[in-house]
Amino acid sequence: MYIPPAFRDDDHESLSATIRAARLATLVTATAEGPLATPLPLFLDETEGEQGVIYGHVAKANPQWRAPPLGEGLAIFMGPDAYVTPAWYQTKQETGKVVPTWNYVAVHAYGPVEFFEDADRLLDVVTRLTNLHEVGLASSWAVSDAPMDFIQAQLKGIVGLRMPITRLEGKRKMSQNRNAADRAGVASGLAASDRPSDREVAPLIPS
Repeated sequence: MYIPPAFRDDDHESLSATIRAARLATLVTATAEGPLATPLPLFLDETEGEQGVIYGHVAKANPQWRAPPLGEGLAIFMGPDAYVTPAWYQTKQETGKVVPTWNYVAVHAYGPVEFFEDADRLLDVVTRLTNLHEVGLASSWAVSDAPMDFIQAQLKGIVGLRMPITRLEGKRKMSQNRNAADRAGVASGLAASDRPSDREVAPLIPS
């Protein structure tokens, strides 16, 4: 990932927070058949390894797990993002020398990918992933709510993945390269947007 110095995020807690907040990630592996990518929910276990371990699962019918990875895998986690119109810049009024851009948060996690079919490990991953996303729902569901023989049958249709993190890259592009007046215009414009995702980005713009 190309990261200009102004946008680099090296804070481990910030990177972990982005990973934890991402509801859907993308797993990418290089293989002899070319690059393979799958969008899927992943979770971070920060109690394992120096930088944590990423877990998830793919469908057994997905060819990605059958193709041996060449080198490390890549998990892409996206945070808040928003289009930025030049109309919000003070510089537009002064010189007109402005262009559109996109503000966003992204974390790339790298590490060796292990795929596994062990039923006990799969049940643990599915349970932890389910619990993570069921928290806060008015009417929640647990894996244990379903008959165990049904769950065991469902586990036969998936393959687990484990990726110990060896390297993290973080990018927080939030108009840091603009002057204070332009940043204030961006924050104001995003805060007034009809898009909830734009309003989520607004408070991330530095003053």
